[in-house]
Amino acid sequence: MTRRELISNIQRKRSFLCVGLDPDIKKIPAHLLDGPNPLFEFCKAIVDATSPYCVAYKPNLAFFESLGADGVRQLEMTVRHIRQNCPDQFIIADAKRGDIGNTSALYARAAFEQMGVDAITVAPYMGEDSVKPFLGYEGKWVILLALTSNPGSKNFQMLTVDGSDERLFERVIRTSSEWAGPEEMMYVVGATQGRMFEDIRRVAPRSFLLVPGVGAQGGSLEEVCRYGMLPDGECGLLVNSSRGIIYASTGTDFAEAAGEAARTLAAQMDALL
Repeated sequence: MTRRELISNIQRKRSFLCVGLDPDIKKIPAHLLDGPNPLFEFCKAIVDATSPYCVAYKPNLAFFESLGADGVRQLEMTVRHIRQNCPDQFIIADAKRGDIGNTSALYARAAFEQMGVDAITVAPYMGEDSVKPFLGYEGKWVILLALTSNPGSKNFQMLTVDGSDERLFERVIRTSSEWAGPEEMMYVVGATQGRMFEDIRRVAPRSFLLVPGVGAQGGSLEEVCRYGMLPDGECGLLVNSSRGIIYASTGTDFAEAAGEAARTLAAQMDALL
């Protein structure tokens, strides 16, 4: 999916919601556990209920991989269901890959050629030769970790570099922008960072940002938009909600509750747009 197509979907749906698919086998409704594909059936129902209100899905690979080969099979079923039933959705493999050379090239091939997703999250710690193998696929994206919402982000991301006032997350964005432009690289910035989005926009003035942390983690949608949204209808944000949507109910009405939670959040986004 190209940048222009993504922006068009946001404008058409009046939403920049990304629904995180984190199907924890210990949390999904008990009645699904009797079937052969509980993760897929859970995700399928969530997708069917929420697709009118979002523009992206972000399956977290760990929740599927924890069940071994059978979990990976259900992940592939989930991606295929999204592709076949709501082909306008932007699909992000939340994998946080980060290695060098042929290893990264094979991770890229697995994501883009085998799984068929639009984007993959990548960790930048090993530098340019760990990121570049993911680039160059037509219509595919790298989403680079920049400033995350977890408490441990301060351990490294906020450190200053080379005796300057520049912080490591700013250096990551500034340097990586030389490898790819805003048509194929996004950045992960946690919603809990608040006014730090102003600093992000100084070094990434046109880039899309994938923003987790709204809802269960306490991030403010209004602050994210006030300091991070791009003008002229480009938006530049994909705001992710996982637990707040997919676990809105743990009963047999889980899909209906997820749809309502997504509709409510999308309505807030419509107003902010």
